[in-house]
Amino acid sequence: MGATRVEAIRQRLQEAFAPLELEVIDESHRHVGHAGARDGRGHFDVRIVSAAFARMAPLARHRAVYAALGELMQTEIHALAIRAMTADEQENSNG
Repeated sequence: MGATRVEAIRQRLQEAFAPLELEVIDESHRHVGHAGARDGRGHFDVRIVSAAFARMAPLARHRAVYAALGELMQTEIHALAIRAMTADEQENSNG
């Protein structure tokens, strides 16, 4: 089920943002027994690099990612860590 969820997340983000880079990691195994994981939804980490984030504040980027994921946020995702940046921001963070 985890691979299917990762692919669903990837597909939605690809369609919405045409990212230069996209990494989706299922970290659900790290949260076994966690109260929020009892309903079967997963924990994911997303790193996405896209020109679509230019001139967007961090909160707006997160809201855009949530919107792109739509109902997956209620049915498949319990927790989502998001690192959303432009190519310039990624380059500057890499030194």
